[in-house]
Amino acid sequence: MTEVVLFHHAQGLTPGVAAFADELRAVGHTVHTPDLFEGRTFGSLEEGSGYVEQIGFGEITERGVRAAEHLPQDIVYVGFSLGVLPAQKLAQTRSGAQGALLFHACIPVSEFGAAWPDGVPVQVHAKEADPFFAEDVDAARALVSDSADAEMFLYPGDQHLFADHSLPSYDPDAAKLLTQRAIEFLGSR
Repeated sequence: MTEVVLFHHAQGLTPGVAAFADELRAVGHTVHTPDLFEGRTFGSLEEGSGYVEQIGFGEITERGVRAAEHLPQDIVYVGFSLGVLPAQKLAQTRSGAQGALLFHACIPVSEFGAAWPDGVPVQVHAKEADPFFAEDVDAARALVSDSADAEMFLYPGDQHLFADHSLPSYDPDAAKLLTQRAIEFLGSR
């Protein structure tokens, strides 16, 4: 099966992120869940974002890159919102990437290189009216239009972290579909 590194969102390595990783493990994938916050979790996006602003987005990205150093190169990078930063950087810059799953966010490809790498499939998943994703939708559309193996899935609604069952924004129907699509994606690697 596929080896995966899954990066958490701004509220930390929550029980919902851990449960998502367990769902992938249950179907045979090896999933690593580095804790970019060194054990901290936050009760709201605002609190978590405040912590990230204190330490810096660049530091969070580099913590993710360092966490992947000891992992095999032929891996799929997955990120929930803030976790998209290291996931996307690694998928674009680390040799051997097998794919990327970007949940709730997408960074302009130009942030990490001239173009998305050939042969690295990618999916972007978000709610169509998510106010946080509104900042990223143009980057996601550009990624999909410029890359041969890129897809974007938009779900109805406006919840941001809808795939984390431990948060009030959880949407069970959309999360189930996202999980199914992620498992199919990983199964094809």
